[in-house]
Amino acid sequence: MDLFDLISGKKPEEKQKLTPFLPKDIYESAKLDFADIIAPSALQITPREMNLGDKLVRTFYVISYPRYLAGSWFSPIINLDKVFDISVFIHPIDTAQMLRQFQKRVAEVQSQIMSRQEKGLVRDPVLDTAYQDIEGLRDQLQQAQERIFDVGLYISIYGDNQEDLNKTESEVRSMLDSKLVYVKPALFQQEQAFMSIAPLGKDVLSINSKMNSSPLSSIFPFVSFDLTSDRGILYGINRHNSSLILFDRFSLENYNSVVFAKSGSGKSYATKLEILRTLMFDTEVIVIDPESEYEYLANAVGGRFFNISLSSDNHINPFDLPTPREDESPSDVLRSNIINLVGLFRIMLGSLTPEEDAIVDRAITETYALKDITGETDFKSMEPPLLSDFELVLAGMEGSESLVQRLSKYTKGTWAGFINRPTNVDINKKFVAFSVRNMEDELKPVAMYIVTHFIWNAVRKELKKRLLVIDEAWWMMKSEDTASFLYSMAKRGRKYYLGLATITQDVEDFLKSPYGGPMLTNSSIQILLKQSPTSIDAVQKTFNLTDEEKYLLLESDVGEGIFFAGLKHVSIKIIASYTEDQIITSDPSQLLAIARERKAAQE
Repeated sequence: MDLFDLISGKKPEEKQKLTPFLPKDIYESAKLDFADIIAPSALQITPREMNLGDKLVRTFYVISYPRYLAGSWFSPIINLDKVFDISVFIHPIDTAQMLRQFQKRVAEVQSQIMSRQEKGLVRDPVLDTAYQDIEGLRDQLQQAQERIFDVGLYISIYGDNQEDLNKTESEVRSMLDSKLVYVKPALFQQEQAFMSIAPLGKDVLSINSKMNSSPLSSIFPFVSFDLTSDRGILYGINRHNSSLILFDRFSLENYNSVVFAKSGSGKSYATKLEILRTLMFDTEVIVIDPESEYEYLANAVGGRFFNISLSSDNHINPFDLPTPREDESPSDVLRSNIINLVGLFRIMLGSLTPEEDAIVDRAITETYALKDITGETDFKSMEPPLLSDFELVLAGMEGSESLVQRLSKYTKGTWAGFINRPTNVDINKKFVAFSVRNMEDELKPVAMYIVTHFIWNAVRKELKKRLLVIDEAWWMMKSEDTASFLYSMAKRGRKYYLGLATITQDVEDFLKSPYGGPMLTNSSIQILLKQSPTSIDAVQKTFNLTDEEKYLLLESDVGEGIFFAGLKHVSIKIIASYTEDQIITSDPSQLLAIARERKAAQE
């Protein structure tokens, strides 16, 4: 006797007879339908609610609407921070049929009005209003401007217990009562009501009110505070309704963004989270980092981290020239670079008189000519001059004594090792960060300008999708030349597939610059996190915030604020996964804990 015989308990001669049926019987008995998978473990129906496993559900229907429905009357319900379902059933009614009914109704109302007049009674405003409404609607139906529908609006609320359910019911009722919209629970019809709420498309409850097109449009549930697109990265969670805020900055009208927040409110955390997620979409990211906050992130993603300081081995020659693109002439590229260098020397040497400005401009041109670099030559493979070459040319010009004296500290003094050397920085990586933390405060604007100019030349050299992040951008907004250069990048970046993200905690310094406002208008994405009381008034005025939004920014926790995309904005909460958090956190307590964990793992 084999295994089949043992299982079936049949004699061997019966095996042939049963074998074709046994596998099928086993399959049929074990088969699960989709309904079995999604159905609750238990179901109990009571007059006022249904018990679905460990959840209670109660369904209501709307019985009465006011004479006028405002466009946003349904918004508080749609954005309620509760678990609920809404079904709207719209049944069109034949217009000819409604016109016949209206004709009869008009005659009845008109008869009542005339009867009251004959009796000498005071006119009834209710009858007069009804007559005007019916006549107006009849004209619109006749002209096909409106249609009439039977509309059923059902709302199901959920709770873990009776107390939770009653609390939610009270909240929903109070919201609707304030709009003069009245609801009733589907007593002894909870099963039919639940079938109507289920995504089956069947109006089993069939409790409808007649409504024309205009007020019907106010019921459509597209009034939620959603602000998202169909592709992009996750910026955070919508605090109104827990929906996702997804955006691709490179699909907007421009690719720029600004982040305003006080120290410790999570602005660098939010930016690093965006960088980490942006890198997954084949985008190169470059960061100018004033506090070396991005070093661990650079190492974690296999990028490069350059420390720019007086004693650093990393050098950038400001006289480097970008390779002209096919649509650019060498003379235009050289002229543009000379203009940028004049701006750099204004920062390095202090304010320049008009005469000194002209001398510097002529000296730069002659310095390039010293290396045979002119607007008529192909300078792709030519070695650019150094700052010491510029000093040599400048010293031979009349009226340049003061300029040479001020320049000497960059070529012979304490700051000589900073920019008077050939460039040895390679940014051919997906993620690159330049730190200027160890640079003296007096030189930080100079360093940030040189690094930004170097990045701009690299951007113009080859067309790639790139994101340039400038943390603590108020350093660059302090000088008109650096602010002007930053603004020009914001305007021209789209042409080179470059998105510019500026981050600052000193909002007032940023907005005081004549280029602060234009920078905002050239940024499709704007993020406001927790603000300080001293700057909140300026922020409110700049972004046209309501008083409620102003107090929201004052009372927000870390990583919370307002997200703007164009003219729309929502309240945002920035959330990272555990792995992302370990990579991007700058919380000292977390960093110490992570360091201890690594040390323990190594031992």
